[in-house]
Amino acid sequence: MSTFGDNSSTQRAGGIAALYLAAAMLVAMPFFLVVVDYPGATSIAEKVTLIVAHEASMHVMYLITYVVFGVVLAVLALALHARLHTAAPALVNVATAVGLMWAVLLVASGMVFNAGMAAVVDLFPASRDQAMSTWQAVEPVAQGLGSGSGGEFVGGLWILTISLASLRTNALPRPLGWLGLIVGTAGLLSIIPPLSAAAYAFGLISIVWFAWLGIAMLSNRSGLRAADHQHAVAH
Repeated sequence: MSTFGDNSSTQRAGGIAALYLAAAMLVAMPFFLVVVDYPGATSIAEKVTLIVAHEASMHVMYLITYVVFGVVLAVLALALHARLHTAAPALVNVATAVGLMWAVLLVASGMVFNAGMAAVVDLFPASRDQAMSTWQAVEPVAQGLGSGSGGEFVGGLWILTISLASLRTNALPRPLGWLGLIVGTAGLLSIIPPLSAAAYAFGLISIVWFAWLGIAMLSNRSGLRAADHQHAVAH
């Protein structure tokens, strides 16, 4: 087993990362849904008006909830790989690859959003139409990378596979694994147009899942030694 997994500081880092992800999502949802009400803007003109009015705060939020979120997610994915891979190596390898892919997509999405918003704000005083056409081109790219249904799909696939792996070990609480199956399924279903509202369920329940995961990793409840013992007995 790798020293990365044996190091308790790795699991501590993973636990802190999970708590950060829960907190970031908890802050992001009311900001985008209530404070800015970006989903309520149905036309490009309304969206550009919101961006010009809130560019500074939106820039910070995209950094927190996309760019930094993606980097921190990678830390968590690697910590979970170290914690679970002994008992379910193939499944955990797949889950880690998906988790790192999700992390990269989120970082890219956040950077595209922020670069696009900066361009819109620069163009708006001279040409509102040019600012609108710029955002019309930028938004689908950013959403396709990580903030639309594709992001929930990849995130759901990661949570689903990592939860399946956790249920094969004693390294995480079993109820957490079952909750992860629900979260992951919601993320996968959100890509189906009639079930796109499942994305909201994915977001809300993910907050609980990440928070619980962080607490479990920090407390080391049913942790690495239990998983290693189970693997040794099986072999």
